[in-house]
Amino acid sequence: MSAKIYRPAKTAMQSGKAKTHLWVLEFDQESPRTIDPVMGYTSSRDTRQQVKLFFETAELAVAYAERNGIEYRLIEPKEATRKRVAYPDNFRFNRMQPWTH
Repeated sequence: MSAKIYRPAKTAMQSGKAKTHLWVLEFDQESPRTIDPVMGYTSSRDTRQQVKLFFETAELAVAYAERNGIEYRLIEPKEATRKRVAYPDNFRFNRMQPWTH
């Protein structure tokens, strides 16, 4: 039984950082998914892959995994690097990129 511990990134559909401060312990898939021949549904016998555990800090998630004998891998979050660009820079005289229209 193995799991990954990560902090989710914000989705493309939101501008805020809601639901990105918690750490998630998510179990890996252990058995392959199968296709039901009658209905065509995809199913799996592994119910642990449906479980997501949320923790306040990464240390709490790691402690839980070690206490329960779960192999884990910790994925550190990547912080966004944004370049601040001012609107008046579009009209500078010494602009680096030429106008397209």
